[in-house]
Amino acid sequence: MNSSKPYIIRALHEWISDNDCTPLVLVSSEFPEVQIPAGIAKDGKVVLNISFGATQNLELVNEGILFDARFSGVSQNLFVPMDSILAIYARENGQGMMFGDNDEFPEPPKSTDKEKSSTEKSAKKTTDIKKADKKSFLKVVK
Repeated sequence: MNSSKPYIIRALHEWISDNDCTPLVLVSSEFPEVQIPAGIAKDGKVVLNISFGATQNLELVNEGILFDARFSGVSQNLFVPMDSILAIYARENGQGMMFGDNDEFPEPPKSTDKEKSSTEKSAKKTTDIKKADKKSFLKVVK
């Protein structure tokens, strides 16, 4: 399956904007392919305002967030890959979501022999019930 992160970020951006708040993203500036103006990052991170009023040509795509913004009066083209986004939240109240380093699901735990035998017993009971229910209980009424 595709990563759910782009879908969640788009949904949170819309939710924050619909509530008249300012969507901000916390980005790891040291991540490869991050394209931001030099000197705006602090401690390897940067907070970017991705509201419609602060950006132009804003696109939230599966690969990342692309937009134009002004820094010191100069228009800059920015690209933030999805994997570099650490959080999205509202400036006004801090509501939003933080993301871990890896948004993939962990491997499911392996079942033990005891769990297997329990599952087999449940399956056998279900099969027995289905066999008993083969006889129709509906009657044709004229």
